[in-house]
Amino acid sequence: MTEWSTWLADESATVALGECLAEQLAHCSGCISVHLDGDLGAGKTTLTRGVLRYFGHSGAVKSPTYTLVEGYELPARTVYHFDLYRLGDPEELEYMGIRDYFADNSLCLIEWPVRGAGILPEPDLTAALKVQAGGRLVMLEAHTDTGAAVLAAMPARS
Repeated sequence: MTEWSTWLADESATVALGECLAEQLAHCSGCISVHLDGDLGAGKTTLTRGVLRYFGHSGAVKSPTYTLVEGYELPARTVYHFDLYRLGDPEELEYMGIRDYFADNSLCLIEWPVRGAGILPEPDLTAALKVQAGGRLVMLEAHTDTGAAVLAAMPARS
């Protein structure tokens, strides 16, 4: 399976999807990269909050718009949450040592990945969130065998 989609009625459903996605990601070894696409307010950070909650983070989760990356060293995996919205040039990622974040057991969740085009590695998954009347449509697309395995393990679509 290379695509999976669902409808999310509200914020709690978006967090729950993040937790469900993280449960599948937890079975993967090595570095995993997930690109988060969507307009401002589409729910990218809310989805990230659910992923982090699954891995044991209980604090606040804000989009790292000004710092570009926020790291969470959690028991099972280190999660890096990137927000590249304010990135001026993809080359800036080289200066911040972007390749170091894509290490052995890390999970990289990247908002606005298009701003890092040419520098970021290919994602395992893309999560595209689109606001529609009464909620959000989320479409997950696999780009690697790891991503396809995650989607195959996701519950039936709603």
